[in-house]
Amino acid sequence: MGLGKLEHLYGTSPLPFTNTLNSSEHVATKDVSLCKLILYVDVPNLPIQVWDLVMLVPNALFLIFILLRFNRARLKLRATSSPIFMAFYVLVVINVIISIIRCLVSMSVSAAAEVGSYVDTILWVSVRFFLLSTEISVIVFGLAFGHLDSRSSIRHVLLATSLISLAFSSSQAVLEVFYPDEHFKIQGKKTNVFGHGGMLFWFISSIFFTLLYLSILVLPWTRIRERLALPTKRSFYIYILFLVVLNISQSVGSGLLMYSVQEGLCIVDATACVYFTLFTPLVYHTFLSEFFGVSQPSIMFSYKAQVDDGLEDDIVSLPHQHSFSSLKTDSDYIYQGNNTYDSTQLDNTCAGENSVSLQSPDSIAGYSLDSQTIDLPTNSKQ
Repeated sequence: MGLGKLEHLYGTSPLPFTNTLNSSEHVATKDVSLCKLILYVDVPNLPIQVWDLVMLVPNALFLIFILLRFNRARLKLRATSSPIFMAFYVLVVINVIISIIRCLVSMSVSAAAEVGSYVDTILWVSVRFFLLSTEISVIVFGLAFGHLDSRSSIRHVLLATSLISLAFSSSQAVLEVFYPDEHFKIQGKKTNVFGHGGMLFWFISSIFFTLLYLSILVLPWTRIRERLALPTKRSFYIYILFLVVLNISQSVGSGLLMYSVQEGLCIVDATACVYFTLFTPLVYHTFLSEFFGVSQPSIMFSYKAQVDDGLEDDIVSLPHQHSFSSLKTDSDYIYQGNNTYDSTQLDNTCAGENSVSLQSPDSIAGYSLDSQTIDLPTNSKQ
């Protein structure tokens, strides 16, 4: 059969996946674009969906990478006195494991079946919940709680971000189940593939996160840097820039798809693939790779070393309070490296105070251990 006859039969050029579909589905797929078909079609000769395989391979490779470095990571985490590294590491491990579980379970069910569609939705929402919790936690640790380095403060932050993520994911799940987006409806079936809560929900949330991350990106050029000890590492702002570009792309893709522009679906697929496969490795590279790679890591946040964490676990210092957080401790090497974002008021005000507090008693004017004398005011009378 020639190419012209095939195009006349299917209504479009033959796709590499169509041989896995039975004859009753040929008519349903003749008007389906590749960007939609890839979301639920199986790999040729395998009962595995292409979209799940695309998500599985990068996450599986990253999990192998983590396992190979597990012993070194365990020793480093036990040696440090800063619990923030443990918090990031646990979040990264949970993210990659839940992503792999989603892929494996989704491969065992059919998204075209009604039960499989609900299971797939629950799994997608669960993955989004953990990723969003990590996403928000990073921002809170970096900006609002930069001086907090106690286990209780980290627990409070994780609890707060989990509640925010739960509200977001619950809204997404309700919209996905009761108000599914027609653009993600499987042709010839009464079910839908996961549509991220619908394009209107995704468009609004993407715009919100774009504005949020843009605001964070410009903070070093505002007067807020004089009151808040901002992160100084360039990699932190590269991480924020990545999220800005990603959310802008998501808003463009979802906006186009709302007006039935099919090219928008391709943008939506690309951004979803990038987020669900590259976000967790990016968090690891930005916040943990240096810690696990060198003997004396420099943390990009300005933490206050709390040596009495076990005794007074709830005592914390607010970000705007002046503390000697720029002093180097065993695990925290704060404000290292000369880069664009090194200049903050905290650095300048603490510099003079630290130079005095680090002096030995012999070097302080008016006091000498050798002479054991203290200068008194000249106007004192015996």
